[in-house]
Amino acid sequence: MNLLEDTDVQCPYCGEVFAITVDTAQGSYATIEDCVVCCRPIAFQIECEPGEVHGITASVG
Repeated sequence: MNLLEDTDVQCPYCGEVFAITVDTAQGSYATIEDCVVCCRPIAFQIECEPGEVHGITASVG
């Protein structure tokens, strides 16, 4: 089972789509990561279980 999943997300600031790696081993969690295009902080709420991503919500960090 692959516990790391690459998932496309859209930046709430600039609208660009880029991939983030979700670590599903820890279950659902929240994190803040910078957009790879505009470098602004994005707050992600990640809903997952080991091996599967159920959903990601991106909001202004």
